[in-house]
Amino acid sequence: MSEFGDLVAVVTGGASGIGRATAETLAERGARVAVLDLNPDVPEPLAGFSCDVTDDAGVTAAVGAVVERFAGIDILVNNAGIGAQGDVTANSDDEWHRVLDVNVVGMARMSRAVLPYLRRSAHAAIVNTCSIAATAGLPQRALYSASKGAVLSLTLAMAADHVREGIRVNCVCPGTADTPWVGRLLDAAPDPESERLALAARQPMGRLVTAAEVAHTIAYLASPLSSATTGVALGVDGGMQGLRLRPATS
Repeated sequence: MSEFGDLVAVVTGGASGIGRATAETLAERGARVAVLDLNPDVPEPLAGFSCDVTDDAGVTAAVGAVVERFAGIDILVNNAGIGAQGDVTANSDDEWHRVLDVNVVGMARMSRAVLPYLRRSAHAAIVNTCSIAATAGLPQRALYSASKGAVLSLTLAMAADHVREGIRVNCVCPGTADTPWVGRLLDAAPDPESERLALAARQPMGRLVTAAEVAHTIAYLASPLSSATTGVALGVDGGMQGLRLRPATS
């Protein structure tokens, strides 16, 4: 497949998990992909660039380096993010500021730096990685949910701001995905296997979402073939948001 026709895509947090799967999927479909990450160790044909999304000067420099190498940017995947656990009392003010700085302000910084180049593209698109936590009340995820709720609202506002410039803005809302971050949470649980089974069971399909499944959804939203799709929050959650199943019977 070559639907991306040599377009240039930037993927933040692209060295592992959903970001890595997205970078590889876009490359397989014809894009030239720049991975921006704290540790951008990626194989060819991916191109790695060191970037901390909390550092405005660093973001600007990384975007400049991408443009110097590829002569433009057509697609931005704002995927870099961090997690947080606990109820509203569990995290200090410093932790609230840290998570919001990465998960929300980081997307704004990156978008602000890339927008001048997207305005020159005939196929400009931004896809933000949001979460089921933005729309469903999940226990022990107060800070994380607040950050992802902000991402959802930011996506809709950006879509409205830039639609007449020909820039589409959408977000993907994964359920619990089988990623290194979730793996670390499971490893820290008193009973990792029971915790994994519980996380799988709360999604109607009965399993965790894969990084590849989220990546393909991001690619759909970023694709020129989806040129009429903007302001959309697309779930990849095994039915968690919309389905209300009766208890299984034996």
